[in-house]
Amino acid sequence: MPQMTKQEILKEIIRAGKDPAYFLNTYVKISHPMQGTVPFKTYDYQTDLLGSFNDNRFSVILKARQLGISTVVAGYVAWMMLFHRDKNIIVMATKFQTAANLVKKVKSLVKSTPVWMQIATISIDNRTSFELSNGSQIKASSTSFDAGRSEALSLLVLDEAAHIQGLDELWTGLYPTLSTGGRCIALSTPNGVGNWFHKTYVGAEEGTNDFESFRLPWQAHPDRDDEWFNRETKNMSRRQIAQELECNFNMSGETVIHPESIEKLQTTLSEPKYRTGFDRNLHIWEEYQPEGAYLLVADVARGDGKDFSAFHIFDTTTMSQVAEYQGRIEPDMFAGVLYNAGREYGNCMVVVENNNIGYAVLSKLQEMEYPNIYYSVKGTHEYLSPVNATYSNNSVPGFTTSMKTRPLIIAKLEEFIRNGLINIKSSRLLNEIKTFVWNNGKPEAMKGYNDDLVLSASIACWVRETVLTNNHRDAAYTKALLDGMSSSRRSLNTSVKGMVGYRPSSTATKQSAEFQQMKEFRWLYKG
Repeated sequence: MPQMTKQEILKEIIRAGKDPAYFLNTYVKISHPMQGTVPFKTYDYQTDLLGSFNDNRFSVILKARQLGISTVVAGYVAWMMLFHRDKNIIVMATKFQTAANLVKKVKSLVKSTPVWMQIATISIDNRTSFELSNGSQIKASSTSFDAGRSEALSLLVLDEAAHIQGLDELWTGLYPTLSTGGRCIALSTPNGVGNWFHKTYVGAEEGTNDFESFRLPWQAHPDRDDEWFNRETKNMSRRQIAQELECNFNMSGETVIHPESIEKLQTTLSEPKYRTGFDRNLHIWEEYQPEGAYLLVADVARGDGKDFSAFHIFDTTTMSQVAEYQGRIEPDMFAGVLYNAGREYGNCMVVVENNNIGYAVLSKLQEMEYPNIYYSVKGTHEYLSPVNATYSNNSVPGFTTSMKTRPLIIAKLEEFIRNGLINIKSSRLLNEIKTFVWNNGKPEAMKGYNDDLVLSASIACWVRETVLTNNHRDAAYTKALLDGMSSSRRSLNTSVKGMVGYRPSSTATKQSAEFQQMKEFRWLYKG
């Protein structure tokens, strides 16, 4: 490069200080894993990001892997520190080392600029932080609860934000530190729904928050085509592809229900015909049909005000959802709602999860003399009919969800959904399914979300598959046995003396063969 005059140097410094894209493309070098140190040349989508960082205080970037987004963010940070005084920047990531690596990258970019462009030099240099002579500083931070709370931040960088545990709580403390004009850049691959990153990105798209959203799937890179995609995904699972390349929230999370099944459920949703009840939280898709067979399954709120009481009504023939309730309601009122709903659907079987509050609801239903309450043998999940439960000293009303039964009912829901044996129409239930995840090997709702609809639907699938199927099978066996019995209207003439079976006419029976059969097998007949 030819020798520059002081006026030319000053002009270039001013130009670079006004435009981060010009600065990076003209004067910064990056380390390439194959080619070594090369000039920083941004793609169009990277240039757009740099312009947005300057124009918007808050940016959220949903991205695929290996698009150079972290490098562009590091370049923007290097530009901000070099050309602005007293900037305070914090980087957070899933792991402290990941945040430290981004700080290291920023430092490398600053050092790569020509000496005459370095209008501020590194004055304090640590492994996970450094400070320039103009007062601008950057450091990697842990994701502890008090991280960054005592500082006024110029820029907060959240790398792989969807994977940072507890970011909802962290953001509550971090947001006030940006109140004096600070900026935030959140970038990540997707990690399911319901987390801070997902909610922030969706809110940005809907215009309900201050973030500017960007979606950059694998196709954003100009050098990638279908051949590249097929080669890269050859040994990847469907979930990995959705997370690493396609920017698909629904398909990327560690949900209990497989993401592909969740995608299919999306197509079966429909608006209820009626939204009724005292709080309009009872949704009805199908009215009662006399020829139908129905099952009502309820989950009762713990009573701490954080979750809901809920129930589903399914047509057991098709396992189609016909009604659903979810609301915060007192136990005695909930018992009344259950009573009325069960009566409305032909005195259908009512299954109530018998936790502490559930027993209060069940007791109320018993007081109201509801005729078809689910009972089980104490200590097991073996079903007892209401009649048998009356004469049993070992019966328990309701369904007991325990460490033994919980995995069974959830596995049954997963099986029904996977095999298309259940017709879910409720968006409320689907939203809970999307946030019902594996947490250290335990299936449960994500923190801050509920699973009352999921659990009641799980119990419904279990009862349908075990109790009702067995009842139908027993009834079918009884019918087949009765149908297989034959009778003959011909009888021996016992009035002739000397014939086999002879009886005097005075003692001869007049009963028909049908009556004899009924008498002998009356235990098989109902009523």
